Amino acid sequence: MEPEEIEGGSKSVQEELFNVLPEGCIANVLSLTTPRDACRSSLVSSSFRSASESDIVWERFLPIETEYMEAIVSLSFSSKKQLFLHLCDHPLLIDDGKLSFSLDKTSGKKCYMLSPKELMIVWIETPEYWRWTSVPEARFPEVAELISVCWLEIRGRFNTRMLSPATLYTAYFVFKTTTGSYGFENRPIEVAVGLVGAEIHYQTVYLNAERRQNLRYRIVPRRRFGLFRHSGIMGYPAPQPRETDDGSEYPKERADGWLEIELGEFFNGGEDGELEMSILEVKGGDWKGGLIVQGIEIRPKP
Repeated sequence: MEPEEIEGGSKSVQEELFNVLPEGCIANVLSLTTPRDACRSSLVSSSFRSASESDIVWERFLPIETEYMEAIVSLSFSSKKQLFLHLCDHPLLIDDGKLSFSLDKTSGKKCYMLSPKELMIVWIETPEYWRWTSVPEARFPEVAELISVCWLEIRGRFNTRMLSPATLYTAYFVFKTTTGSYGFENRPIEVAVGLVGAEIHYQTVYLNAERRQNLRYRIVPRRRFGLFRHSGIMGYPAPQPRETDDGSEYPKERADGWLEIELGEFFNGGEDGELEMSILEVKGGDWKGGLIVQGIEIRPKP
C-alpha cells in the first residue's frame, strides 16, 4: 500500500523529516505554545510524542512567578506534566484556605475561587440570617448557608496582578440551593464585575434554574471591563444589549454538582488594579433563604 499522500510529500517522509529534529529543539518550540497544542503535537511523529512529554515543555506551563509556587513545588509528582494536570483537576487551597488556585487545562491560565471567608457578606455573623456549615462536596472546609434575609449583598475583591495577563476572564457565583429554598423564584438579582474606582454596570440574573423554562428570552446588557494602558484605567468595549437565548442569565450545573451563574467578564491587561464582583438583591425587601454559597470563581473565558 502506498503511503498516504499529504501536502508537501508522503506522510512517512514527513515523519522521517520530523524525526531528524533534535528532541530538545522540538521541546523548546512546544513550550512556546499552549498545553492543548502540546498534546495535539504528539500525533505528528514519535519525536514530537516524546518531546511533548518533556519537563522542558510542561515547566513553562507552570506559574513559576506566582507567590504560591512554594506550595506547588511541595507537591510530589514524577513529571511536570503530571503536576500540571493535577493543578487543573485538583485546586490547591491557599491563603489559609480562603482561596483556591488551579490552572485552566486548555490554556494554562490561572484560575481562582474566593471562599465565603474571603467575601464580604452582609450579616454573615448574625446566626438568625447566616450560618457557617461544612459540606462534603465543597472545595473549602466551611461554606456559608443563607437562613433568611431581606437584604442579600455579597461582594468580593481580587487583585488583578494575581491573574494571567492579556487574558479575558469571567467571574461566576458558585452555589447550591437547599430543599427549603424560597424567595428566589421570580426575584431578579443584580450582578456586576468591574474595577474599583471605575464605572460599574449591573446586569440581571436569576438564581432559580427553573425560571429558564418560563422565560426563554430577555434583553440583558453585557459589559466588559479591563486595564489597557499604564496611563490609566480604560474600559474594554462593551457590546450592545442583545436578546439572550443561551440561558446565560440562569444557573447552570457544573461538573462538580454545584450551580454557577455568570457575573460578568473582565479583560486583564497586566496592570495592577482591584477587581470587584457583586451579587445584590436589596430592592425588593422580600425574605429569602436556602442558599449555600461556595464562593466566586474567576477563570479564563472559553
